[in-house]
Amino acid sequence: MQPDFDEVVDRRDTASDKWDCYAGRDVIPMWVADMDFRAPPPVLEALHRRVEHGVFGYTNPPAELTDVTCAMLAEHFGWSVEPEWFVWLPGLVPGLHLAAAAVGEEGDEVVTMTPVYPPFLQAPARARRSLVTVALHDRSGAIDFAALEQALTPRSRALMLCSPQNPTGRVYRRDELERLAEFCVRHDLVLISDEIHAGLVLEPDVQHCVTATLGPEIARRSITLLAPSKTYNIAGLGCSLAVIPDPWLRRRLRAVRAGFVPGVNTLGYTAATAAWRDCADWHAALIDYLRGNRERVRAAVAEHPALHMHPGEATYLAWIDCRDLGLDDPVAAFEAAGVGLSDGRAFGAPGFVRLNFGCPRATLDEGLRRLLRVAPCGS
Repeated sequence: MQPDFDEVVDRRDTASDKWDCYAGRDVIPMWVADMDFRAPPPVLEALHRRVEHGVFGYTNPPAELTDVTCAMLAEHFGWSVEPEWFVWLPGLVPGLHLAAAAVGEEGDEVVTMTPVYPPFLQAPARARRSLVTVALHDRSGAIDFAALEQALTPRSRALMLCSPQNPTGRVYRRDELERLAEFCVRHDLVLISDEIHAGLVLEPDVQHCVTATLGPEIARRSITLLAPSKTYNIAGLGCSLAVIPDPWLRRRLRAVRAGFVPGVNTLGYTAATAAWRDCADWHAALIDYLRGNRERVRAAVAEHPALHMHPGEATYLAWIDCRDLGLDDPVAAFEAAGVGLSDGRAFGAPGFVRLNFGCPRATLDEGLRRLLRVAPCGS
């Protein structure tokens, strides 16, 4: 049966982070990165079966999930992995924090490129590391290798990469990632790569490349973070994965995790297994629907004289340049018009907003209508 992504699911009064933010206000929430679609039917069916069992004790990673994950990585990304490389985690954000703490010593530097998902900017300090930021090229989101070279110091120990890139939606091409891998090897950096949006590439002729597949030298210095949560809209079930080929690096991450970060909950494992095993048709339909939504966002932004949008090759997130509005607080202006967006300041880019178009077309079209109400300062 074809998924009905046009169905409007009422998420109010469900303790939704996304929707409770504007409870009691006429504001459409299009900010935090979860979608307003029901999870795939095979996931719901697997959860119902597990709930019927009725016992929810401490749970180890199921052998079937390990097999499913190995098969998925081989099929979709040509990545042949070993089960012992896996460290299961209750979320990707804990993975970023653990990875930052696992590399180097207190006061060492972690480099990342902005704009970027806000936990990249928060994790190093919480891990007692120093954060170094390098701006991506403004309009394209491409890596500025000259700036990266200049930013390194003798205390630089790791580089945190978001690929596909959140918030710009850029899909890094193989040659760009090969250059980045060579950079990490040459400077003896561990690559911490968040690839949670790998299943959300929207361009038919573009393919995500897992950086750790680019050779043994980059593989042995990589921590790759993955999860089914964004692609299959199961973020609230908390099941993520660090893939770490190097035994010493794997032991380091497990050591800093011990006693601080719990295991994955039973239903998280169940949902992840069903998502990666049984949902290919649902996933294909989702990608097609999101492509259509992205084109609606592009068309609306093109109508506005002061808004500009990044190409957005992946994710269900549109990165919109609002600097020509001339407003000190564009997010407040959009909220006043009735649409709630993510503030670019949290990503290291004042004057930008991020719009989540992972929603039914009726919701999206109304949100875009409200977006276009916001006029440039002085007009």
